[in-house]
Amino acid sequence: MEKRLHNPSAEVVLSCLEEKYLKNEVMLDEHCFVRIISGEVKIVLAATSQVYGPGDTILFPRRQLSTVIQYPKDNKAYKCVLIILKGNRLKEYYSRNRAYASTERIPAVKSYKKHPLVESYFASLLPYFELQEALPEKLLALKIEEAITILRTIDKSVDTFLADFSEPGKIDLAEFMEKNYMFNMSLEKFSYLTGRSLTTFKRDFTKIYGITPQRWLINKRLQLAHYLLSESKQKPVEVYREAGFENLSHFSYAFKKLFGYAPKEII
Repeated sequence: MEKRLHNPSAEVVLSCLEEKYLKNEVMLDEHCFVRIISGEVKIVLAATSQVYGPGDTILFPRRQLSTVIQYPKDNKAYKCVLIILKGNRLKEYYSRNRAYASTERIPAVKSYKKHPLVESYFASLLPYFELQEALPEKLLALKIEEAITILRTIDKSVDTFLADFSEPGKIDLAEFMEKNYMFNMSLEKFSYLTGRSLTTFKRDFTKIYGITPQRWLINKRLQLAHYLLSESKQKPVEVYREAGFENLSHFSYAFKKLFGYAPKEII
């Protein structure tokens, strides 16, 4: 269930997950400022993972590949408030406010300790979700600007990516794919994130690996699944999504085709 202010712009969202467990592969088009109200969320990146719970506040940058797992905790559903910081709002803001210079390395997901500005901000938003009418655009714009201003007040390095409106540049394709192959994204998304057109991505990929991206991705994911099954002693139903497959039957078929035996046969 979601409650949105000023629908359909959906820049401020109260999300409540009634289901027991939800897992998604995510790559946001916009930065997202999040306060966890209840339940927990686990964010899995290429090299790390972190769990956030009630009272935690995080900033999730755009164009970040991740697996997001949301689930209830202490008999309470997963619930959060999301502030989506759209590019047009940020461009307008930075046209009036000079960005801070910073050389600090920005983590993929930033978390913030409790701060009076953050606490009062999210507390002020909750009553708005009870409105029967749309929130006035001027008030919505003020609340978005307030969020940006608070972030810049408590984190002097945040301008490093909030004020960055560039598109992805061409990067080392092999290094990127080795780190991110387990994320179940389309080839279009992979090509975009490596700064290439789809045609150039396929051409460069085949030149490096000698096979198509589709075949390489399946093989890498199956090898990861084999490791998880044999070393971590997990069950196929626990592994197939983590390895980047959409359904168990396709995973089992591909696994047996590559290794000659079914996933459940690994002891």
